[in-house]
Formats: sequence, C-alpha cells, structure tokens
Amino acid sequence: MCRNIKTLFNFEPPATDDEIRASSLQFVRKLSGFNKPSKANEAVFNRAVEEVAAVARKLLVSLVTNAEPRDRELEAERARARAAQRFGTS
Repeated sequence: MCRNIKTLFNFEPPATDDEIRASSLQFVRKLSGFNKPSKANEAVFNRAVEEVAAVARKLLVSLVTNAEPRDRELEAERARARAAQRFGTS
C-alpha cells in the first residue's frame, strides 16, 4: 500500500507536486485504512490528502543539506537492481 511513499528530499530536479500528492495519498490511505473512501468519507479524505501534501511541500522547501543532490535516474536504477535481486527478475 505504501509503494509511493518514498524519499522526496534532495533530488535534482526537485520533487513535483504530483509526487508529493501521490505520497500524501498513500499516507492518508495507510492511516485511514481506506484504499477508496465511501461517499460519506470522501470529502474529509480528500481534504486530508491536500493538507498532508501542503505540509509535505513546506517541509521539503524548508529542509537544508550540504549533500550533493541525488540523481533520479541513478536511484531508479538502484531500485530496479534491488527488485531484480529480491524477486529474481531482470
């Protein structure tokens, strides 16, 4: 359920609003236990996703580091290699 919750800080280029929202959605899904909320809960669920995304954006722009930004392609290749080793795929 949490596959979209990933590190978003210190990448070049920076995390997009779509990436932040996807992580926020997964976080709210995990907390609520709902993959898709009922009509009765839909408005508060969506509001929670937007609020979490706003706080996450503030956090990401406020953090500082002296480390070099990570390369998205290199990190993606490392993730594919870990998956291949774990699941035996290529």
